[in-house]
Formats: sequence, C-alpha cells, structure tokens
Amino acid sequence: MSNCQTCCQLTLAILKPHITKVPHVFQSVRNCIIDNGFQVVKSTRTTISKHQAAEFYAEHEGRFFYNRLLTFMCSGPSEVYILAREDAIKKWRELMGPTKVYQAVYSAPGTIRAEYGLTDTRNATHGSDSVKSAFREMSVFFPNFNHEEWFQEEEPYFRAGKVGFDKSQFVHYTVKSSQPVA
Repeated sequence: MSNCQTCCQLTLAILKPHITKVPHVFQSVRNCIIDNGFQVVKSTRTTISKHQAAEFYAEHEGRFFYNRLLTFMCSGPSEVYILAREDAIKKWRELMGPTKVYQAVYSAPGTIRAEYGLTDTRNATHGSDSVKSAFREMSVFFPNFNHEEWFQEEEPYFRAGKVGFDKSQFVHYTVKSSQPVA
C-alpha cells in the first residue's frame, strides 16, 4: 500500500545510537515507520564520523549542547533513511513527537520520542524540518543520491504503489513492468 497517491515528499530520518543498540526497540521503531505508510527509499547503517556530524549539525555549532550532541551521534551505529510518502516531513515529525523528551512524554504520549527518548540529546530520532533541510541532510549521508533524478524516474512508481519491500535491507524498490506509469 502506498501513501504517495498524490505526490511523494522525501525526508531524512535517523534512528540514533541508543535505539539501534536495543533490538526490540529498534524493530518497534522500524515497524512504526512501515505501519505509518512510509516507504524507505534509501537505508544505511553507519557510525557517523565526526566530520559528518559536524557538517550535519553545523547550525548548532557554538551552542551549549553541540559537543555533547556530536559525541553521542558518533558513539555507535545509527540507521539513516530517506523516507517517502505524501507530506513526509510533517508526518515523520508528528510520529517522532517533540524534540524535548519531557515535553513529548506529557504532550505527545505514544510518539517515538515519548516512548524511547532518554534525554533531549538522546531523543531517539531525527527528522528534517523542511524540504531544503531534507535535501541538505540527505547529501551528508547519501552523497550519490540525486533527488531530482529520483522524482523523475522513481517517484511515479512509488506514487502508484509499484514497489516491493526488501525486509533484510529495509528498503523499498520499484517494480517496473512493461506498462508505463502515468
């Protein structure tokens, strides 16, 4: 089933190191992604380098939490995804819940951060806040991903629901037939 019936939007999602270390929590968050109609365009498990973290969080440089955030994000493997669905940025941010875990617990119970966030730094997940941010963030972790090419060549298949899902790679792929996709 596809939630890209009108037009897919892309967003970047990160499952932070403390999530990937606990198998049942990790699987629960993955299930949440799929159960909420997201399609996974790209998927990678990586230990984020200091260089990547500094590039990714450049807007926070100089803030009191910057070094703590970089140290945590580089502390172990994270899962990084490009997710697609209609209104993906808004929907992923709603599913994650507020950035501040304390706020998430009381104002958005049942969200990923309310359930699995530990602190404001270890808040379980990251999600892009705008289309511009999403494309910049995607380029940090998927430098060879061309979003313009994806929208031209792949998005019509995702929108039409002509995708399969590889559970072992946690990624959707297009199912192309001889019939063109409108």
